[in-house]
Amino acid sequence: MFTKLSAILGWSIALSGAVANAADLKVDVGYAVYQGGKEASGLNVWKGIRYATAPRWKAPQIPATNRTIVSATTLGAQCPQAFPSVPNAPFLPGDEDCLFLNVFAPANTPVGTLPVLVWFHGGGYGLGAGNQDMTEIINANNNGFVAVSVQYRLGAFGWLSSAEVKNKGVVNAGLLDMIASLGWIQKYITKFGGDPRKVTITGESAGAGAIMLLSMAFGGQLGTSLFRNGISASTYLPPQYNYDAAIPTARYNDFAAKAGCVGVADVFNCLVSKDSMTLQKANNDVSISQAYGTWGFVPVTDGQVIQSLPSAQLKAKRVNGAAILVGNNANEGALFAPQEAINTVDDLKNWLKDVYPTFNDAQVQQVLDAYPSTEKPVNPNDLKFATNGLGPATAVNVSQVATGQQQRAYNIYAEATFICPGYWLNTAFPTSRSFHYQYSVPFASHGDDQTGYFGPATPNQGPLFTAAFRKIWGSFVMNSVPVSSPAFPTWEGNKMMNLNQTGGTPYEKIQFGTNVTQYMEPGLKNAFSVVDAYTWEGRRGKRCEFWRNMAVKVPM
Repeated sequence: MFTKLSAILGWSIALSGAVANAADLKVDVGYAVYQGGKEASGLNVWKGIRYATAPRWKAPQIPATNRTIVSATTLGAQCPQAFPSVPNAPFLPGDEDCLFLNVFAPANTPVGTLPVLVWFHGGGYGLGAGNQDMTEIINANNNGFVAVSVQYRLGAFGWLSSAEVKNKGVVNAGLLDMIASLGWIQKYITKFGGDPRKVTITGESAGAGAIMLLSMAFGGQLGTSLFRNGISASTYLPPQYNYDAAIPTARYNDFAAKAGCVGVADVFNCLVSKDSMTLQKANNDVSISQAYGTWGFVPVTDGQVIQSLPSAQLKAKRVNGAAILVGNNANEGALFAPQEAINTVDDLKNWLKDVYPTFNDAQVQQVLDAYPSTEKPVNPNDLKFATNGLGPATAVNVSQVATGQQQRAYNIYAEATFICPGYWLNTAFPTSRSFHYQYSVPFASHGDDQTGYFGPATPNQGPLFTAAFRKIWGSFVMNSVPVSSPAFPTWEGNKMMNLNQTGGTPYEKIQFGTNVTQYMEPGLKNAFSVVDAYTWEGRRGKRCEFWRNMAVKVPM
């Protein structure tokens, strides 16, 4: 398998020795020398380390050699960005030269001794940067591991796909960047005190989707050669088409048209020749023209790195790594459907056809049957709530931000896109090494969990909660088992840990244009409980089985 990786990435993976010079934090990685800095937190930090270079739509390559000492105290440039299709989305330019990572390591760490947490940021594969500060989670776990945050190509630069792109370059370039960064970690992390045999890859949203895809890479035949474990928080799975299918090809053609490469003999090389800003604007324009809340360029099935749909490969239990920790939030979907626009069943049907363009009328009806609700919206004056998953009301049709058909859309999108793929990922690993939690601290919308484990905590995340949450992640990174009170369950019998709080002082916050009630100190107490993930939220497990059966039609 190393031979296959070397052929794709153009470089080998091998271990190196010699830890950083303790006096000046100089680290020699062969092609460059990086000088880090000491932080007040007690960590040594190296920022903006170049782990690869990459010509447009080509595999990442070993950086050119430059032995001049590089100051590694500032973050590297972020990759070109693209917002999803939402009202008034801004254009955020970036720099195509962006394959950088950052290393956070406890001081005076002997060579190759500590486990390693690797963070891939979220953002729909179109937004974001590897600038997450890892200080708080490391300090909260007694400085028990090294952490690495990674940037990868985004939008059209990372995920452009068509038969022509595959024939003349590479598809899933962003995923190849992630694999290259893991190869870099295997080769060099000993110099920062990390043990390459104890790597845990982590991510939220698209970063969590990447954890799923890396677990599936090369048909699940990598074993533990690149990482030992994974943490996937809100596992993002948009429709995953074949690389040459009609929809990614149409987006490729649209991108080419917006970049001025129409009517030319060689569209691909025309795109390669364009200036960066022209391509960045085309990238943004294609993305914001998609269905509400979605991005234009996402991973595809390429037949080599990603060989199958997640629904099928995960069911077959063909995965890399030894153990998995999966999380989801209580209200994942509220960001991703048009707000206050889905009031009737017809509105809901039209939205479903927009999000899932491959569905016919019968398949749309199957979705509605799987998510039963009344023909009329729930009374908007009804009491709204922060769900505890145990009923009688469930997130299927009521939450603090919506009722009726609007909430029905939110929950359909939440389960199909973020929650059920996480359940499938759990089932792909042996139950004794598979773990799941739900983050339920009100309002628990998509992304609210991240400040809980990384900080800085929001007012509704009490100190007892963040300490416990960070210990759950940290113990899994260090020992492959999450630790909590009560004892964290394995996935056997579809058991998961529900992470919530009780007590506290209520306060109002505007979320998605609606006032929601949250709770802050004084008075917050942890309320953790072991629950049945299958019967949760009115038999969510049954709905996840429905989506697996629909997966070929989505596809997912």
